[in-house]
Amino acid sequence: MTRSGSITRKTRETDIELAFDVDGQGKADLDVQVPFLSHMLELFTKHGLFNLTVTGKGDVEVDDHHLTEDIGICLGQVLREAIGDKKGMKRYGSMILPMDEALVTVALDLSDRPHLEWYADIPSKKIGTFDTENVHEFFWKLALEARMNLHIVVHHGHNSHHIVEAMFKALGRALDEATQLDPRVEGVPSTKGSLS
Repeated sequence: MTRSGSITRKTRETDIELAFDVDGQGKADLDVQVPFLSHMLELFTKHGLFNLTVTGKGDVEVDDHHLTEDIGICLGQVLREAIGDKKGMKRYGSMILPMDEALVTVALDLSDRPHLEWYADIPSKKIGTFDTENVHEFFWKLALEARMNLHIVVHHGHNSHHIVEAMFKALGRALDEATQLDPRVEGVPSTKGSLS
């Protein structure tokens, strides 16, 4: 069974092609006009052992918001497509990840009930040219479109780059755990008999 998906999304603000393979080797092929986001997506892919291809262009002369948000939308939609009916899947995943002085927890449930719980203080308004408020926007749109319950908690940390990097690495590892197939699971991992 191949658990993968792809999407093309073109608006007046962005032009995105994205392909995602759940059962990959941690390979990222990224051509994204937002360098910091590209770096974070590479980390997410490597630590989740996914394969991710993204070509993303947009109105970055305005700011990075639209492209960051729309890549979150596309990744969420493709993730939802790739995991399908979730039969035999673990469903839950979590990771507490240290990155130097920063410590971040990401916990998620592929429940088809979208929610983002965000306890994260990112000290600086920018990392390089990237507006750090876009980090929340990315994760919220990802959770919404993937229809996942996503909790992100920053326990401590003072370097903004370390904090955000820990988030993306922890997301990759938590999502890898949640999407693992467990031979003990019969059907969908829910007493309701459905996760849709």
